[in-house]
Amino acid sequence: MIELQPFAENDFDTFIAWIKNEEELFQFAGSIFTFPVTREQLTRYVTSSERKSYKVILSETKEVIGHCELNFEGGGHRLSRVLIADESQRGKGIGKKIVLEMASLFFEDATVMEVNLNVFDWNTEAMRCYEKVGFKLSNFVPKSMVVKGETWVCLNMILSRSDYNALLK
Repeated sequence: MIELQPFAENDFDTFIAWIKNEEELFQFAGSIFTFPVTREQLTRYVTSSERKSYKVILSETKEVIGHCELNFEGGGHRLSRVLIADESQRGKGIGKKIVLEMASLFFEDATVMEVNLNVFDWNTEAMRCYEKVGFKLSNFVPKSMVVKGETWVCLNMILSRSDYNALLK
């Protein structure tokens, strides 16, 4: 149904076109980019050794519909910047497939015991998607930030190798 292929310079314009405003950018990417996203920002992004970014492609049509990232900052294993940009593709189970594929890329390494991700507490659809894959809220203290005068609470979720393996059975 989907394929993850490396995100590259020829994908920059599509990526930039997806992000319509500052709030959308912050929801998707946190503070790694500033709005409007530029090709220069994306060049720095793809050359970082702390992440591997991918475009999400529909297998049947070869249409690029989204983006995701494996993040290795601080030696961790985090799923980051998951976006289904084509709104007509949301609610079809594609998010679950993206998250499973990303987790499987981390768990190919036998030394990886868990992966994590961050999600805003108001993003209940994303949280439900992550829970379907086996992610559980961690006991990390939530972080709060103010975005356009509103407080956004960032939660952390963890998927253990054992929960991932149980899901595959």
